[in-house]
Amino acid sequence: MSFSVDINCDMGESFGAYEIGRDEEILDFVTSANIACGFHAGDPATMRKTVKSAIEKGVGIGVHPGLQDLVGFGRRNMSISPKEAYDLVVYQIGALSGFVKAEGGQLQHVKPHGALFNMAAKDASLAEGIAEAVYDVDSELILFGLSGSELVNAGKKVGLKTANEVFSDRTYQYDGSLTARTESNALITDSNEAIQQVVRMIKENKVKTVQGEDLSILAETICIHGDGVHALDFAKNISSTLNEAGIEVKKIKDIL
Repeated sequence: MSFSVDINCDMGESFGAYEIGRDEEILDFVTSANIACGFHAGDPATMRKTVKSAIEKGVGIGVHPGLQDLVGFGRRNMSISPKEAYDLVVYQIGALSGFVKAEGGQLQHVKPHGALFNMAAKDASLAEGIAEAVYDVDSELILFGLSGSELVNAGKKVGLKTANEVFSDRTYQYDGSLTARTESNALITDSNEAIQQVVRMIKENKVKTVQGEDLSILAETICIHGDGVHALDFAKNISSTLNEAGIEVKKIKDIL
């Protein structure tokens, strides 16, 4: 049996001359880049630079729309309607697509950020607002959602291609949701443990929950984070380890 997976990373989450993480170098080890659009992080100059680098390195470009919450980095839940979710997603797709077009590239996908992503994983109405926004702007775009979530279901419902996303450095609850970042056991800090979790999700379609039980899961794209102290080393390590495990790493558009 052959295995393949996309590796995506959240990028462009800095401001002007102040850079967070090592996006330029990490782009060598991922196949898809989720680029912030100014609501939770990022600014026009950073968007342009990140888009340009992704195109030069042949990495698939994705819109990373978040809630309008710079102070909270888009990770605090906000009460918004499906229509408001629709509008903010359309707005941010439009913002990034302008830079992509100017640089001669093409958008590949949309992946909501932080709280918006997690809220849409459970709220079907909110998920539908997001999915409809993506479809109305460009029905060829791929919608990333937490594996098995309402966001994935909504994308399929409106006629989008969807990618079931798993996380290398996060722990899982019994219902398939990610452990909240406010909990002490939310993050997996041991890189080898994180990579082995990923390999098992891809090859066995299972992940161990914090409750100690196995959960069935589909892994089509893996999220790694580019803002950690050891982010670059982890990106290199996971890319090489997956190849050694017989898992081909390639763009999501070439997998679906």
